[in-house]
Amino acid sequence: MAESSNWTHLHAQVHRTLLYRQILPSTQRLLVAVSGGQDSLCLIKLLLDLQPKWGWDLAIVHCDHRWRSDSQASANHVEQLAKNWGISYYLETASDIPKTEAAARKWRYQALTEIAIAHNYPYIVTGHTASDRAETLLYNLIRGSGADGLSALTWTRPLLDFQLPILDIRLGNAGDNPNSQISADFRWENQDENSQSKIQNLKSKIYLVRPLLEITRLQTGQFCLEQKLPIWEDSTNQNLQYSRNRIRSELLPYLETHFNPKAQQALAQTAELLRADVEYLELAASELLQRAMSPIADSPQVNFQLPLKLNRPILREAPLALQRRAMRQLLQQILPSAPSFESVEKLTSLIVAPNRSQTDPFPGGAIGRVEHPSIILDLKF
Repeated sequence: MAESSNWTHLHAQVHRTLLYRQILPSTQRLLVAVSGGQDSLCLIKLLLDLQPKWGWDLAIVHCDHRWRSDSQASANHVEQLAKNWGISYYLETASDIPKTEAAARKWRYQALTEIAIAHNYPYIVTGHTASDRAETLLYNLIRGSGADGLSALTWTRPLLDFQLPILDIRLGNAGDNPNSQISADFRWENQDENSQSKIQNLKSKIYLVRPLLEITRLQTGQFCLEQKLPIWEDSTNQNLQYSRNRIRSELLPYLETHFNPKAQQALAQTAELLRADVEYLELAASELLQRAMSPIADSPQVNFQLPLKLNRPILREAPLALQRRAMRQLLQQILPSAPSFESVEKLTSLIVAPNRSQTDPFPGGAIGRVEHPSIILDLKF
């Protein structure tokens, strides 16, 4: 257990947040992602200090992208901190250096999920802050995102959308070598149905949690200074070739200087408000889609297999916002990749289009056509 420290305002704030939101239950095993930067150091120190009240079993995980010449030294630094605090430490090092921020993020979350499964940690905790939430909102706004993108970085979510490695053998002996490398490649066809079920069940019980979403980067930095935590500065955060770094270093300071000194908090609050709206709209759209879907021919089953029939009168009764969301949810199930705005608009337009209207092919070859009173989605032959 960590040494006791003075109870600060930040300790109290995070403790109240956890009590209110119930996102990290007591007595759970928590895998805390620590890069060595101020946000993650603030996070792990807060959790260590709150540990006596919550009874968690804490461990640190560090992901080395190999982007910097000092990345191994940074990993060693974090490992030494784990030893000083007397908690378990896991390291994952990229076999191939990620070429983009998106590729690094995908690899990082896959690695975190693999380690959580192998060592039985149902919660992965990250140090994302209100500042990260504000940056993400601006980043997605500039890219033309809707409310879903603007409300990104939620308090918690299940990690259901990342491919996992074959772990059935490692689960039995993973404790022998906590720093062993885990393959990032995964193929379902090498597993029997029973193995797939085991992995899927494990996967569905892992949650990503972000307890610091009401705390700014200024606050985490001040906390690290007061607690004398040894921050490892990440030089890539100063590289302005990355869009997020330009938002952090140039756009947000400009907004704070010329528009609102509390711009980060205001943007983070906007993301929080949008998140509640998005959750409600997604549920309402899902209910609309289920009511509008009909079985084809003699099949009694209603599912997302083509061909697929939609009831246009039911869809026409709904507001445009729900129509779009319902059509996007449908396309997410039948297209090989995430549907674009144009694809959603094409399908939505068929709700009021004349009889015999049809779309050009969607990615993967599906076509939507109007056969009054229905929309039929089927593959083009």
